[in-house]
Amino acid sequence: MISWNVNGLRAVMKKGLTDFIQSQGADLYCFQEIKTDQIPLELQGIGYETFINPAIKSGYSGTLTLSRVKPISVSKGMGIKEFDDEGRVLTVEFPSFYVINAYFPNAQHGLTRLDYKLKFNNAFLEYAENLRMKKPLIICGDFNVAHEEIDIARPKDNEKNAGFTKEERDWMSKMLQHGYVDTFRAFVKEGGHYTWWSYRFNAREKNIGWRIDYFLISTEILGRLKSAAILDSIMGSDHAPVMIEIIRITR
Repeated sequence: MISWNVNGLRAVMKKGLTDFIQSQGADLYCFQEIKTDQIPLELQGIGYETFINPAIKSGYSGTLTLSRVKPISVSKGMGIKEFDDEGRVLTVEFPSFYVINAYFPNAQHGLTRLDYKLKFNNAFLEYAENLRMKKPLIICGDFNVAHEEIDIARPKDNEKNAGFTKEERDWMSKMLQHGYVDTFRAFVKEGGHYTWWSYRFNAREKNIGWRIDYFLISTEILGRLKSAAILDSIMGSDHAPVMIEIIRITR
């Protein structure tokens, strides 16, 4: 499974997204910040079921999921209008688990949206926990938070900046304490691994980045986790794709 904040679906299509999908051959792709309400025709004939949850606002936010296997069900949003209008949550159900494709809000410069984000975060945790009563969860996407100091190149410089505030980091800790596993950290303990870099100051070349894109899994399926990685050599967005491999789940 691969998750990627593409920062504009149309833009990344021009940079070879279809080739990326076909070359990777993943069973499931979750894209965030697609900024469109249309699924490109090029993605509709390559062997995947396609599901989109766009924002009402044109050219903003939105999520898209591609699956080789037809899901049992597809759900858009969390049932809360102020969040669902931004197309941030797209859930697909399979026989043994749910996959939630999520694009968490950015607290914004000056933390003007921090309250909105924390409200979204708390609603999301409740939504996830309700689903988890039925089946295990795989949650992926851009969480817009670097959880620990090792997840950001310059922690001291960013302590009061969006994506690294105490409030956002504390919520991420709470999410994990509810029985979710940060899959990348199940394999890689050291810092220096990031998923987002500013377009300014050659940040990506210098690896001055943030790890804000995640795959979380509920602990019930931790034993099925085979690998997790950041595909940081893949270009086309200011984010890198993240990937996990799960041994087929049967009951």
